[in-house]
Amino acid sequence: MMLKNPIKSSFCAMLFVIPTFAFADEAAEQMVQDVLPMMHYTCASIAEEADGDEAFVVEVVGKMTALSLYNRQINIEDHAASDEEKAQLREAFIAALSEGCAADKNALLGGVVDNAVKSTLGL
Repeated sequence: MMLKNPIKSSFCAMLFVIPTFAFADEAAEQMVQDVLPMMHYTCASIAEEADGDEAFVVEVVGKMTALSLYNRQINIEDHAASDEEKAQLREAFIAALSEGCAADKNALLGGVVDNAVKSTLGL
């Protein structure tokens, strides 16, 4: 089961709007601890566990995305300053995330998210 369109659209409404901050080591460690229990999800299992709860998917994918951006030391403002540019990044991210899950519904969601970040930002 792939992510449903309402889930993707809800998630992407907040994606890339979150700026990447310079985290202190303690804050970075907390980010890792927050996302670690979610790293087992696949594209299929997140949709199954969410059972229509878009907020759950938004939370999980949002945390995975924030960690990917932090690990790569990416500040979205460096890639998109205007609302229009951010909207274009959101659309590209949605497409990359959808393609990744469509290609392998059993792929680990964290890897699909990270690949979507890379391809969206041309890394």
